[in-house]
Amino acid sequence: MLHVHTIANLDHPALQPYLTMRRQEAHREQRIFVAEGEKVVRRLLKSDLGVVSLLVHAEWLEELRPLLDQRAAEEIHAFVAPKAELEKLVGYPMYQGLLAIGRIPKSQTLADALHRNPSPRLFVAVDGLGNAENLGGLVRNCAAFGGQALLVGETCSSPWLRRAVRASMGTIYDLSVVEPVSLSATLQDLRLAGVRCIAAHLHANQRTLAQADLRGDCCVVFGNEGHGVSPAVLASCDEAVLVPMANGVDSLNVGSAAAVFLYEAARQRGRV
Repeated sequence: MLHVHTIANLDHPALQPYLTMRRQEAHREQRIFVAEGEKVVRRLLKSDLGVVSLLVHAEWLEELRPLLDQRAAEEIHAFVAPKAELEKLVGYPMYQGLLAIGRIPKSQTLADALHRNPSPRLFVAVDGLGNAENLGGLVRNCAAFGGQALLVGETCSSPWLRRAVRASMGTIYDLSVVEPVSLSATLQDLRLAGVRCIAAHLHANQRTLAQADLRGDCCVVFGNEGHGVSPAVLASCDEAVLVPMANGVDSLNVGSAAAVFLYEAARQRGRV
């Protein structure tokens, strides 16, 4: 059931998750995330994820009414506020006036991800990735090129941070997300399950991406923006592969690297 509250300011206690968007620890403890912008919120309302509340200006509430009516079985609170108040939350005037709080789904186990995603599997793992927007862009590339599951290493940002969700354009909602205690150990388990683990590694000198076989079950591993894949995680992979680049260029943004690797995997599988 939808409960609509018209408010003049942001003092309502139920708005605390919106007011603490920069303090993500509390959100993770509560298993909630912030969705920002029209496409991201619309995708949330169309998804299977739970919705706690919305914070909007009046025009958006009517726009979204058909999607909200389809969630009549849920207790959702919609807070309608002046656009000027909403802009205070993000600090710039072009804000669309549309935020929502969703529920982070239960993290899947590796066994779940293997069971739910048919062969040939295409998984992606991230090791030490610290920038939320880079992570969100990588998630969007997974959606674009057939990535089925995301393994988030223990030293990574969460893909449920507001900026990550926004950069993913809400495609994180449909991706299997595994958050292992040890990424290196989980990659070893993947290998035992017949999934080849391939590190996208800047200093690899054995094989280029064009020479790698990405047609079977595989997991492509991307590392930290500055230092790449850590030694422990690299040791858990079957091989390291690089993207050849022109002289004077020694690296790609991790989102760009993911797009190149995942496109090549999709090409080899006849999907593009």
